[in-house]
Amino acid sequence: MAYVNSSRAASFSLADRISGVLALIKMQIARRSVYNQTVRELVQLSDRELSDLGIARADIHAVAHEAAYGK
Repeated sequence: MAYVNSSRAASFSLADRISGVLALIKMQIARRSVYNQTVRELVQLSDRELSDLGIARADIHAVAHEAAYGK
């Protein structure tokens, strides 16, 4: 008995590609929003409040980047 196995490369339509790009843009906008909100909230804290959280004022942008984009 003979078996036939055929494989085709997945082809993505233009609509699939556009949808993928739009999803990527949407995700990047959401991450940037988280970054901006985190920076805004941390900047408003006093040095004492930041110290209680274990964050130096100079580290605010690094902490916001980690919150939005991960390590």
